[in-house]
Amino acid sequence: MEKLTPQNPETQSADIITGNIAQLKALFPELITESADGTTVNIDILKQLIGDKTVTDVEEKYGLNWHGKRRARQLALTPSTGTLRPCPEDSVDWDTTQNLMIEGDNLEVLKLLQKSYAGKVKLIYIDPPYNTGKDFVYPDNFQDNIKNYLELTGQIEGGQKISSNTEASGRFHTDWLNMIYPRLTLARNLLRSDGVIAVHIDENEYPNLEKLLNEILGEENNLGTVVWDKRNPKGEVVGVGQQHELISIYCKNKDAFAANANLSRKKENAEAMLNKAASLIKTAGTVNDEVKAFYKKWLKERKNELSGGELAYSEIDENGDVYRPVSMAAPDKPETRSHRPLIHPTTGKNCPVPAKGWRYPDKTMDDLLSRGKILFGVDETTQPTQKYLLRENIRENFPSLLYFGGSGDALDIPFENPKPLKVGALVVDAASSEADIVLDFFAGSGTTGHAVMAQNAVDGGKRRYILVQLPEPLDPENKDQKVAADYCDSLHKPRNIAELTKERLRRAAAKIEAENSSWHGDTGFRVFKLDSTNIRAWEPDRDNLATSLFDATEHLKSDRTEQDILFELLLKLGLDLTVPMETKVIAGKTVYSIGAGVLMVCLADTIASADVEVLSTGIVAWHAELAPVGDTQLVFRDSAFSDDAAKANCTAILQQHGLINVRSL
Repeated sequence: MEKLTPQNPETQSADIITGNIAQLKALFPELITESADGTTVNIDILKQLIGDKTVTDVEEKYGLNWHGKRRARQLALTPSTGTLRPCPEDSVDWDTTQNLMIEGDNLEVLKLLQKSYAGKVKLIYIDPPYNTGKDFVYPDNFQDNIKNYLELTGQIEGGQKISSNTEASGRFHTDWLNMIYPRLTLARNLLRSDGVIAVHIDENEYPNLEKLLNEILGEENNLGTVVWDKRNPKGEVVGVGQQHELISIYCKNKDAFAANANLSRKKENAEAMLNKAASLIKTAGTVNDEVKAFYKKWLKERKNELSGGELAYSEIDENGDVYRPVSMAAPDKPETRSHRPLIHPTTGKNCPVPAKGWRYPDKTMDDLLSRGKILFGVDETTQPTQKYLLRENIRENFPSLLYFGGSGDALDIPFENPKPLKVGALVVDAASSEADIVLDFFAGSGTTGHAVMAQNAVDGGKRRYILVQLPEPLDPENKDQKVAADYCDSLHKPRNIAELTKERLRRAAAKIEAENSSWHGDTGFRVFKLDSTNIRAWEPDRDNLATSLFDATEHLKSDRTEQDILFELLLKLGLDLTVPMETKVIAGKTVYSIGAGVLMVCLADTIASADVEVLSTGIVAWHAELAPVGDTQLVFRDSAFSDDAAKANCTAILQQHGLINVRSL
C-alpha cells in the first residue's frame, strides 16, 4: 500500500512545468537534456527546428515587458500546497447542486482547479480590478502564498495589509500586470478547446490587457472587442469624458471554436414580432392581405425600437411564417458557385443570373428550391431571392457596440459598481449553452452566477457556474466600506466581500424561482474555502524531537474533518467537486464511494487486524455492485491500521480481487 505524502504529485495541484516539459519532449525529444541541475531546454536546437536564423535570443522582441514578468510567470507555474475545505453550512442545496462558490485567493484556487477542470470550462467571464487607483492590491508570496492569503484575510496573525494601487506608487501598471498575468495564464488551461474568455476592462489597462491576451491566447484567437456604451460619461476629467467600457473576447482555439460554436445573441424583439404575427393570424383566422398590412403597420410604428435587421422581417407567407427576402448574388466568383439560371415556376422562362453567379453551389440551390426557400417575382424579369424565416434566424452575431446604461441589479446588496445583470446574461447566452461550465474568478457581487441561473431559466439550459471571490475584509471604520460591513453584521456573517457574493446568490435564486414557477433548475451552490493542505508536513521541533516523531505518525491534521480530506482527494486526483458521493458502513467503518466507485475511501481512525478481512471483502463486494468504468483508486488513513501486518493483509485481499491501486494518507 503506497503512502501519500505532501511530496507525492497526487497530493499537489497540477505541476504545469512538468506538463510543459512532457509536451516539449513529446514534440521535440532532442530539445530536452537532463543534468545535475535538472531539466534543460536547448534554445539553439529549438531555433533550428522552427527555422529561426538569429544567433542569440537577447535581441529586442515585439511584446509587452515589465519588471517582475519572469517572477509572475514562475508564480503561475508553482504548484499550490493548499486545499479547498467544504462548507455545507454556508451552501444552498449542498447535496444536489452543481454550482460552486469558492472563497479564496483566485491565484491559488485556479491552481487547485487545474486537475479537476482543465479543458472543461466553456466560458470564463471576469471583471477584474480596472486599476483606477482605488483597487486593492496585495503581494503574491513566492514562497508560501497560502500563508500570505491567510494573513491578508485575517485568518492568522500577520503584518501584510491590503492597500490601494495608486499612481504615486511608481509601479502603477507593473503591480496590475504582475497580479493579472499569472491568473490569466492559469485560466487558459481551464478552457475547453472551443472555450471563450470575456474580460471587462476600461481605458486604464485595456492596451496592456490586449497585449497580455495576445501573448497568452494568441493574437489569431482574438474574437473582437465589445464597446459598452454606459450612457453616462465620467465626470471631472481632463480631455474626453469616457462613457464606455470594453469587453475583450478571445477563444482558446479559433478552429475548434468556429467548428462548434459562435458568438451570437437572440434578436431582442424577435419573440414579440413572431407573437404579433401569430395573434393577427389567429384573429383573422387566415393569412390574408389585411393581416400582412396590419403587421407592416405595427413594425413601422416601432421603427425606433427595432433594429434594422429586425425591421427587414416585414413579410408573412401563406404558412404564417415571418420572413425577409435576401439576395443570393455571390460576392465573388469562384468555380464552386452556381451560374445556371432558375426557371420561373409560372412562366417557365429563365430568370436573371447575378453577374458573379449565385452565392451557393448547384446542390445547395436544389435544396433551397425543394424546401420552398427561394422567392420568385411576378414573372421571370425579377431576380429570385432567398427566403429567411425569422424563427430559423432568431439569433444574430454579437455586436461590437452594446448600449446599456442601467443599474447593476445587485438585489439591494451594498456593492460598488456591480456588473449589470443584463450585460452578464447577454455574454453568458452568447458564449455558452446547455450544460456548459462558466467560471468567474473575480466574482464580486456574484453577477455571473446570477446571470447563469437567469439564462438557464430562460432557455432551459443546465449551465453550471464556478465563482471565486477573495474574502476581502470590510472595515466599518472606513467610510467607503461601512455600509457593506454593517450589512454583513445584519446577516450575522463575517465582514468580508465573499459574504456579499453568497447573499446575492441566495437572493437571486429566490427571485428567479419566484418569477419562473414552472422552471425547476439548479439554484443552489456549494461553498468551499481555501486553506492549507489537510496533510501534515514534517515540521520538527528541534527542542522536542520525541514529541515531533510521535505527532508524525498521524499524517492528517487533527482539526480537519473527513469531508475536508475527501474533497482534497477529489481535487488532487482530478475529480469534479460535485461528483456524486455515497456512503456505506462496512465492518463498522464508513466507506465512501465517489463517482460511482471511481474512488473509494475509508478514513476510519482505527482498523484492527480482526476487522481487515470483513472490511476488505465488503469493499470488494460493493465495488462489484457499483461496477465502475475504468480503474478504481482506494485510499485509507495510514495511521488507522493497528500494525503493518494489518495494512499488508488489507492490500493483499483487495489486490487479489483486481483492486490494484491502493493508497494510504
